Amino acid sequence: MCLGIPGQITEIYDAMGARMGKVNFGGIVKEVCLEYVPEAQVGDYTIVHVGFAITRLDEESARETLQVFTDMGVLEEELNPEAEAHAPDPGG
Repeated sequence: MCLGIPGQITEIYDAMGARMGKVNFGGIVKEVCLEYVPEAQVGDYTIVHVGFAITRLDEESARETLQVFTDMGVLEEELNPEAEAHAPDPGG
């Protein structure tokens, strides 16, 4: 798939000139580029697509969407925290 997943910004920092942050998706935390949402602050909810925060949204909508994705079983599939740790080495 490739869904836009809502998450809460827990940290904001600069990484080599890019506005980055940590976003919590119902217990799974990922590093996300925040360049497209310069107004976003720690505590805000955002929709993240392929590692980029693309818009802000209210907490109620974020929580409802996370629950629907969890109920459908697609949240872990989309975020797949195990895949990053177990991805094959592209060099061999």
